[in-house]
Amino acid sequence: MIFSRPTRSFSPARTALLTVAGALVLTGCGGRDRAAPDLAASQVTTIGVNAYLWRASLDALSFAPLVQADSNGGVIVTDWYANPGNPGERVKLTVAILDRDLRADALRVSGARQVAQGGAWVDAPLAAATVQRIEEIILTKARDLRRTALAGD
Repeated sequence: MIFSRPTRSFSPARTALLTVAGALVLTGCGGRDRAAPDLAASQVTTIGVNAYLWRASLDALSFAPLVQADSNGGVIVTDWYANPGNPGERVKLTVAILDRDLRADALRVSGARQVAQGGAWVDAPLAAATVQRIEEIILTKARDLRRTALAGD
């Protein structure tokens, strides 16, 4: 059995009234008084975290293979990376973006370092200056991305 919906017919006056009301509503949507969106706002978040920090972090860590990159949670984890110039040492880095704002305290970098001893990898301390330098690189790159976006407006 096929069901059919009864059709409604409106009087010509009602149809004209609905058409005019719809046109008035639509013309109000195209007003020029609206402020232009700030595409380079410090809170650009088409993803779960600040887009500038996210892109800058990916760029800064592009030298190492990634194990995890979660744009909604704001976490990037690299695999172990050994510099070809120093194959007896390797590092693993984690970047966490903690906020939607482009701020220094919205970024946390941590890492682990291992050195080869007797054919096995042994944990070794990672210099705090190394972590700080990576944070500086990411923040500088994020600010540059934002500055470029502002200049493009």
